[in-house]
Amino acid sequence: MEFFRIKKDIPFMRHALVFNVISALTFVAAVFFLITRPLHFSVEFTGGTVMELRYQQAANLERIRHTLETIGYEQPEATGFGTAHDVMLRLPVVKNISSKDASAKVFDALCKAETGSLKQIDTVTAKGEHVVKQSCAGAGDAELVSLQKVEFVGPQVGDELAQNGLNALVMVVLGVMVYLAIRFEWKFAVAAIIANLHDVVIILGFFAFFQWEFSLTVLAGILAVLGYSVNESVVIFDRIRENFRKQRKASVHEVIDNAITSTISRTIITHGCTQMMVLSMLFLGGPTLHYFAMALTIGICFGIYSSVFVAAAVAMWLGVKREDLIKPVKEKDETDGAVV
Repeated sequence: MEFFRIKKDIPFMRHALVFNVISALTFVAAVFFLITRPLHFSVEFTGGTVMELRYQQAANLERIRHTLETIGYEQPEATGFGTAHDVMLRLPVVKNISSKDASAKVFDALCKAETGSLKQIDTVTAKGEHVVKQSCAGAGDAELVSLQKVEFVGPQVGDELAQNGLNALVMVVLGVMVYLAIRFEWKFAVAAIIANLHDVVIILGFFAFFQWEFSLTVLAGILAVLGYSVNESVVIFDRIRENFRKQRKASVHEVIDNAITSTISRTIITHGCTQMMVLSMLFLGGPTLHYFAMALTIGICFGIYSSVFVAAAVAMWLGVKREDLIKPVKEKDETDGAVV
C-alpha cells in the first residue's frame, strides 16, 4: 500500500558523504557522553532494596515519590503493578544504612505521609508459620498501608544481569550479521551492523547525557530497536538487489537512489504507525513504560535515518556492485556434454 509515489528518484547518494559525517559526529558525541557521564543504572544492575506495598485506597504515586525524595532518595522509582492499590519501590543502596534499616525508614516515612502510625500484625501462613508484617494504621486501627514484601538485590545479581544483557546484545549483533551475509553479501552485513550499532550507541548517549535511569526494560527496548532497524535495512537491500536485476545499465548510485526512493512511502507508513503507538506509551503509559518508550522513540527516529541513509551509503563506500548480488550466467559451451 502506498499513500504516494515519487516518480523522480531523489539523489540520496550524491549527499552520502554529508550523511556519513553527520552520523560520525553524532556517534562521537554519544561516545563522549558515555565516557564523561556514565549511565545511571537502576537497582537491577547496581543492587538495592525492592519493596512491595498495598494501599487501602488507590495509591498516589506522585506523593510517594515526593516522600521518598524528602528522605534523601534521588529519582526514586515507584510504580504500580497489578491493581491501583499495589505499589513497587526500587531503592538504590544508601551508604552506612542496611537494607533492613532502609526499608523501615521508607515505610515509616510513607506511613506518616498517610497520617497513620506503624503497627505490627502477627499472621499465620498456610504452613502454620507465624509472620510479623508491618502495617500502617489510621483512625480506628483501619489499615492504610501494608508492607507485603521486602527483597534485597545484591551487587552480584546486578553484575550477572549486566553480563547477561551484554551477552544478549552480542548474540543479536552476530545473528544479524550472519543472516545478512547469507541472504545478501558480507558488505551489506557490515553496513547494516555499523548503522544499527550507531543507533544503539546514540540511544545510550541520550541516556548518559540526561542521566535517565537505565533498566532492564530499557535494555529490552534497545534490543527491539536493533531488530526493527534491521527489518528496514533488509527491505532496502532487497530493493537494491531487485534493481540490479532490472536496471542493467544503471550505475550503483542510481540503483541505490531508486531503491530508497521507491520504499519511502512504505517507510512512512510503517514507522509512522509504530511511532504513534510508542508515543502513546510515552505520554500515557506512566512511569513504568516511560523510559522504555523513550528508548524506542529515539531508536525509531534514528533507525529511519541510519537504515535509509547510513546503511546504503556504507555499502556503497565498501564497493558493492551488481556481481556481488547476482551471479553471472555461465554461457553454455557448444562442446558441453559427451563427445563421441
